[in-house]
Amino acid sequence: MAYSAGFHPHPKVSYANAAPTGVASEAEYVEIGLTRECDPDEVCRLLDEALPPGLDVVEVVQARTADFTQRLEASLWQVELRGVPLVSAQSAVEQLMAADEIQVERLTKDGVRRFDARGAVLVAQAHEGEPVGSPDGAPACAILTLVVQHGTPAVRPDDVLSALRLVADLVPPKPPRVTRLAQGPLTESGTAVADPLAPDRAG
Repeated sequence: MAYSAGFHPHPKVSYANAAPTGVASEAEYVEIGLTRECDPDEVCRLLDEALPPGLDVVEVVQARTADFTQRLEASLWQVELRGVPLVSAQSAVEQLMAADEIQVERLTKDGVRRFDARGAVLVAQAHEGEPVGSPDGAPACAILTLVVQHGTPAVRPDDVLSALRLVADLVPPKPPRVTRLAQGPLTESGTAVADPLAPDRAG
């Protein structure tokens, strides 16, 4: 691994757009600087062996292009609303998408911040599905699929849930389970997330 120069060298590791605390993710990216060219598959194997169970390196790709972080334009989220009827979730989503702006509040280290949570939501859909990790025969739950554009301030899934509470009084009886399924550049339609590593594979 490469290190920075100076009196206090640091490993050249950069985490790109890490997920918020308290959510699961299947699409986190890290850039690692190396002192020599290595086989990506071997780097993947060694990193995976060093990580604890449950943290898995899915793929390693040699960087052949610059500005990787700028490619992470949006995230695809899945939100399990356990105990919420599908019809209620669908109605709430319709009200969310019909609004031009929804101001929410978030407590930060600098105090309460107020911002629009609606503008960043490009896609919001509700469907019925099985809760992750539930035993066979467990009741289905409403599942939200969200495509949220990255910006400043970053609109997180909990901000979208706050917006749903404001416009539709949707309050899940159980804590929602949130998972990031993908992040990357937006497709031409602006409604889906593409593979951010594609340019490096092509190179």
